[in-house]
Amino acid sequence: MDEAVIRSIAKWPNVPAAYGWLSLDRRGEWSVKGERITSPAIVEFIGRNYAADDAGRWFFQNGPQRVFVTLDYTPHVLRTAHAEDVLRTHTGRRLEAIYGAWVDENGALLIGCLGSVGLVHDRDLASLLPRLRDAGGAQLGDERMEAWLGGEPMEVRLHLSGAAVSVERIRSMAVPGRFAFDPTPRPRPGEPEC
Repeated sequence: MDEAVIRSIAKWPNVPAAYGWLSLDRRGEWSVKGERITSPAIVEFIGRNYAADDAGRWFFQNGPQRVFVTLDYTPHVLRTAHAEDVLRTHTGRRLEAIYGAWVDENGALLIGCLGSVGLVHDRDLASLLPRLRDAGGAQLGDERMEAWLGGEPMEVRLHLSGAAVSVERIRSMAVPGRFAFDPTPRPRPGEPEC
């Protein structure tokens, strides 16, 4: 978090939080009340001050005020960096480690990272599909991938960043509960809001 933000929290500790203003879409784009934020400086500021509370509610710490984020899907959106073996979050943070991978019923690839989960950006998905391999290390290909998604038992692993992690199927509706985050944060009982 920015030092100026930390100082403002100490100076004004009881500023009510804001809900329903800021959202993150499936492509890692921020919007305020439906209007996309295009200023690189503002996008970077939000990214540096993006975190989660103990209830799994993701927020942007805007000075002394927490602005809770409505998530279209996951708390992180992942992009391949210059080398396809490196992923970065929508906030620019490089992933040093991953702990699992999941494919939902729509073919979206989710990766366990940073204590939560990230959705691989749809434009980068094709470059990562060859990294999905069976237990023998062979690429799955379209037919085998479709069979696996259809329920055929098979051990699938994602080979990325020097690791090979197990890939499981997951229903998109189960993602928030599985990864303990709240996609539509609301105030807790008795908590003031702005």
